[in-house]
Amino acid sequence: MMHMTFYWGREVTLLLDTWRTKTWLAYALSLLACALASLFYQYLENRRAQLNKAAAAAAKAKPSSSAAIDVPLLRGKAGGGKWTAARVAGSVVFGINSAIGYLLMLAVMSFNGGVFVAVILGLSVGYFLFRSEDEAVADNPCACA
Repeated sequence: MMHMTFYWGREVTLLLDTWRTKTWLAYALSLLACALASLFYQYLENRRAQLNKAAAAAAKAKPSSSAAIDVPLLRGKAGGGKWTAARVAGSVVFGINSAIGYLLMLAVMSFNGGVFVAVILGLSVGYFLFRSEDEAVADNPCACA
């Protein structure tokens, strides 16, 4: 049976029916996995922001052709198109990061207090380690945004 309110206990089912904790060791390892996944989420978010920043700097550094300036509707074609390596890599990292964020959200929806604390602690430590010095990233408290 699924809990509909927060509870504190070592018996929790996370994400899959087969991921059930019965012992304190299994519970502690599951909490560690949640915290590490949250930390990795923040790391990937930092990498994605750095990739976007590098791609924007490279786009500004490229001189635009005079045809692109004369014909505004064709301006996007002069920058290399939509299939640049940076855009594809950014999309892949975004997809992986979104998947991790939604899995973290589903883990929190187990309504176990320990899982909730582990995810929040992992996100907070990850933000401190990887993103707190990046002033270009807009703060969004939602883990899956």
